[in-house]
Amino acid sequence: MAKLQGKVALVTGSGRGIGRAIALKLAREGARVVVNDLDAEPGNAVVAEIKALGGAAAAVNGSVAEAGFADRFVGAALDKFGGLDIIVNNAGYTWDSTIQKMTDEQFQAMLDVHLVAPFRILRAAAEPIRVFARKEAEEGREVFRKVVNISSIAGLYGNAGQASYSSAKASLIGLTRTMCKEWGRYKVNVNCVAFGLINTRLTQPIEAQQKTIDVAGRDIKVGVQPHMLEAMSRMIPLGRGGTPEEAADAVYLFCSPESNYISGQVVVAGGGLIV
Repeated sequence: MAKLQGKVALVTGSGRGIGRAIALKLAREGARVVVNDLDAEPGNAVVAEIKALGGAAAAVNGSVAEAGFADRFVGAALDKFGGLDIIVNNAGYTWDSTIQKMTDEQFQAMLDVHLVAPFRILRAAAEPIRVFARKEAEEGREVFRKVVNISSIAGLYGNAGQASYSSAKASLIGLTRTMCKEWGRYKVNVNCVAFGLINTRLTQPIEAQQKTIDVAGRDIKVGVQPHMLEAMSRMIPLGRGGTPEEAADAVYLFCSPESNYISGQVVVAGGGLIV
């Protein structure tokens, strides 16, 4: 039997890239998944993929930073699937500048998506989790739930041009370790995966014309200069960036029953890179 059979999982930013790979991985292991993407089309497409695999999924699309999103997201898990077992806070993007050029809007946007949104989702999940845990304890059952927050090596070591992103990702580690202590009594394992170089549209090589993505009406530049990608790859002991599927595997480790006595930890999925 699949290890996550019957579990209900929330995965933000799961219409593309790493998030999509996480949603599909959890679904293949038996979880029913609430998918989210900023844009409806990719979010709905992942729901269709999961259903084509024989799984169950639903979409709650839109910005995780919007007021009221967290309640809608958590509510969908309860209303559609009757449970809440796994939360993966994955949604995000980068909006880089050196500090002298960084605006208040840029800095706040990174805090909103990478730190405030996960906080709101966990806050919205707190009461349902408490109720489920109390009922299970009264029945003499020990049921573990999982939270996996997605950080970055930038949050651990900093990265030039990413004062806002690095600050938000570092703060998310603090939130992870605090929730480990608050929610241990509810049998919730709260851990963090910090990614190194993972090959997605956000880290694609910059060609003659730099690509952009639309985030709430803002055109955000994406991609990395080819010479920087080559230098980063040389620094990685395994010799290359990771795939979204390999990133998803790292997250799955903290969603599986084998992690039931692991909490408050940060694992770097970076091919051995130690900065």
